[in-house]
Amino acid sequence: MKVSARNVLRGKIKEVKPGAVSTEVVLELTEKTEVVSVITKESAERLQLAKGKDVYALIKASNVMIGTD
Repeated sequence: MKVSARNVLRGKIKEVKPGAVSTEVVLELTEKTEVVSVITKESAERLQLAKGKDVYALIKASNVMIGTD
């Protein structure tokens, strides 16, 4: 798989929370690091996403915000 996104993170699906229109996918990168993505329900079904499946999070954004206390 070749993609233009510069940030490709490999992980394992920790949880899939389907909704009426969208599905929230919790991806565990390490024991202490997670990424959460909201995708269409149709995409989640087409990709056959399920707990324990190895997947990639591809992040391509023009803005990434950082905050501090």
